[in-house]
Amino acid sequence: MRSIKKIHPAAYTPIAYLNTYTALPTSSLDYLDPFLLLHHHGPQVFEKNNQGLPFGPHPHRGFETLTYIVKGDISHQDSSGSEHINRDGGIQWMTAGSGLIHSETSSAAFIKNGGEEEILQLWMNLSAKHKMIKPTYKGLNYDEIYHFDLDNNKVTVDLISGEMEGNQGPIDSISGLTMTSIRMKKDGNLTLDIPAENQIFLYVVKGKLKVNGQEVSMRNLVQFEFEAGEIEVKAEEDTYILFGHAKPFNEPVVAQGPFVMNTEEEIQEAYQDYRNGKMGS
Repeated sequence: MRSIKKIHPAAYTPIAYLNTYTALPTSSLDYLDPFLLLHHHGPQVFEKNNQGLPFGPHPHRGFETLTYIVKGDISHQDSSGSEHINRDGGIQWMTAGSGLIHSETSSAAFIKNGGEEEILQLWMNLSAKHKMIKPTYKGLNYDEIYHFDLDNNKVTVDLISGEMEGNQGPIDSISGLTMTSIRMKKDGNLTLDIPAENQIFLYVVKGKLKVNGQEVSMRNLVQFEFEAGEIEVKAEEDTYILFGHAKPFNEPVVAQGPFVMNTEEEIQEAYQDYRNGKMGS
């Protein structure tokens, strides 16, 4: 079996009135190349006539975001002209590339009626050759994601990008990322065989499982060694995980605020371009 290097608990890092846990980066782990950041917002119940999500217009450059809407909704707008409201079970994949401004708030209906909100946002790096590509956005509702079952329907894979068990996800990742969410019923089993050179991303959103014999509970991120060997996952209760893998870029990472580049000079250029309106409005 592939060795587990360390299990990292997410840290409680509230953003305004939003309950937030950060699994990347933490005091024990900066990033898992090419996975840069994971924010786990909620679960949290919003009352009627609430303020909604607190993510008004802000810029990004040099990476991609994958947002999972577990419960609730997100109203997305960006400077490329994309507008989209996504609800339970949907995802949003945004390639910031050369730069854009976007907002992630709640729909008018959610603000009026309230409800439960739980979302996760993963930042995924872009290689130096792709950092300045044209920004794009794609939002997929639950029924637009490819789903398939394993282990006599005890395991359901929501395949977003890449290939798994002979199936292909609907997102064509320019970085060769395979990204999923996986829902496991109690006693469900899953065996994964990932190339030894690939970085693995496994985060437990809710529930409890054993990974290669080690117990992993909710809000924990599993870091693996780079080596050949299978990953054996067994759910000890109903569990929901984020799982992905990709080849590392092995390039310098310079991150500051909303920008992730390869050098400090590129970061300063990003701020200057934002101030000069080159990322739109």
